[in-house]
Amino acid sequence: MTETVTVGVLSTHTSKESKAICNAVADLGHEPEWLRRENTAVSVDDGEVLLEPDVDVVANRLLMSNATEPAEELGLAATLSRARPTLNEPTAVLTALHKFAAAVALSEAGLPVPDAFLALAPERLNDERRHHGPEAVYKTAIGTHGGGTWKIDADEPVNPTVGNRQAFLQRLIDRDGERHSDLRVYVVGDEVVGAMRRFAPEGDWRTNVALGGDVVDATAELSATVADIALAATDAVGLDYAGVDLVEGYDGWYVLEVNPTAGFKGLFSASGVSPAPHVARLAIEHAGGSVDDEQVTRLAETLDDTRPDCMPRRSKRPRGARPVVGYIEDVAVAGTRGSVRVYAKSDTGATRSSIDTSLAAEIGAGPIKSMTRVKSGSVRDGEARPVVDIVVGVGGEQHTVTASVQDRSHMAYPLLLGRDILEHYRVDVQRRADDEADPERDEEEESTEE
Repeated sequence: MTETVTVGVLSTHTSKESKAICNAVADLGHEPEWLRRENTAVSVDDGEVLLEPDVDVVANRLLMSNATEPAEELGLAATLSRARPTLNEPTAVLTALHKFAAAVALSEAGLPVPDAFLALAPERLNDERRHHGPEAVYKTAIGTHGGGTWKIDADEPVNPTVGNRQAFLQRLIDRDGERHSDLRVYVVGDEVVGAMRRFAPEGDWRTNVALGGDVVDATAELSATVADIALAATDAVGLDYAGVDLVEGYDGWYVLEVNPTAGFKGLFSASGVSPAPHVARLAIEHAGGSVDDEQVTRLAETLDDTRPDCMPRRSKRPRGARPVVGYIEDVAVAGTRGSVRVYAKSDTGATRSSIDTSLAAEIGAGPIKSMTRVKSGSVRDGEARPVVDIVVGVGGEQHTVTASVQDRSHMAYPLLLGRDILEHYRVDVQRRADDEADPERDEEEESTEE
């Protein structure tokens, strides 16, 4: 009998995937440790590196694509990878994290990727705009869940940065008259554990499950060609497990992205297969342990995302530890055309942030993703408003949110910060960034969404 292996799941956020991997390790007869802020420490003592809790192997699940300081997260992963064998090494995650770097790695490996262009100067980026056809994809190099991705027209000017993130152009791969869809193929080690076809929700062209896209099982219909491309893409980027996104054009398949922390929910919903036991097996075997393959197959039939026994107790947050945002705050708001600084009003009663129509046009917010019905103090039954992606910078932190668009010209502030942003802060209603605000001017703000 092989000795018990202790698998550390490195994930400072709480997610179904991290819980499921921890539970799968335990169900396979080995010891999981959830490496979180509450329990993780590293020391160098008289030349010896000590890790708390001590583990034999690390499964890296750090979600860095929406981290405000991804370099710090990468540094943590690099620290642990120096001390213990690590799946999804931080250098490979960095390549996958930066979508253009991934495109270069894939292209160098001879894999098909859409034509793309990155430039540091606005003039150079816009000079190349028409090369990508009447419509193109404009996206931030780092982003997740479809945030920071726009479909733009040939004459629409763009900037090399959105907020503080690099952006680039990419050829749109589409098939006329068909509902936009792509494939997510989940690779663990040297095998494909499942695949799903994702369809864009009504009124949108992005297929992300987080945006409401429909999913269907595509595992059985997956061709050997597509499976080989997905496996090769994972290997080219250097990952041990990944969700590989592919889209079919008229001339074949293209790799769009290779995701080091792809979610499990959509795949399990579509195919009834959870990647968690497969990731757990890979980590256990990487450390010299063994598992029952039939048990892996059985466990994969359930997505066990219950709270694992190894989840450390969360320490109480010191009072004042969460950043403070004022009732009126000076923020930066960015779209495809640029970034401007404005005063924004904080409204904890609003589910979604809201942007003025003119400001949205100025920064190039859009295109319109969908419509949402919003109740406000002046409209009893609510009104339908378009929603668009914007990037809001508050106190040095960047937030990509889907904001509703409305005419706010009669209001004091062109931007409303809703709970999609304020959930990260404490609101000090006495703090105002605008010294000359008119306290007598009333505003009617959105409060709930249907």
